[in-house]
Order: sequence, then structure tokens, then C-alpha cells
Amino acid sequence: MSLKILDTCVNCDVCEPVCPNKAISLGEEYYVIDPALCTECVGHHDEPQCIEVCPVECILVDPEHTETRDQLELKYRQLMKEGQA
Repeated sequence: MSLKILDTCVNCDVCEPVCPNKAISLGEEYYVIDPALCTECVGHHDEPQCIEVCPVECILVDPEHTETRDQLELKYRQLMKEGQA
């Protein structure tokens, strides 16, 4: 599953630099996560780093982009192969 950032984001800038896949960027009003790049840190860390550092707890699983752990691992390998992660 990809993660998503809720509109309660305060733009504190702590999540973007910890994302190993560069899936987080500043949107029009607050940070957003690109589901095509988000692997929930599978392949990099045991836990999603953005969730770990978010001071307002506004990052959660996006029910519109559900993926199994195997799918996330496959996405991670593909991103690494393409040099995006």
C-alpha cells in the first residue's frame, strides 16, 4: 500500500528528506506522496520513515492504493533497477 499525507499536514519539512524513494514532494497546499514511488520503505527500513518522523501524525495507509508486501518488494526492486531509489 502506498501512504498518503492528510490535509492536517503542517509543512514542517521533516518527511521529505527521510523518504528513500523520493516519493514525497511539496504539493499545492501540503506535502504529497507519489504512490508509484512509495514502497512504505520496504527494501530500505523496517518502518515507514515518514510516519516515524511526522510530528502531527498525518501520514497513513492510502486505501486507494493497496499493495501486498510482495508487491511493495517488487516495486522496490524495479525502482532500484531504474535508478530511482
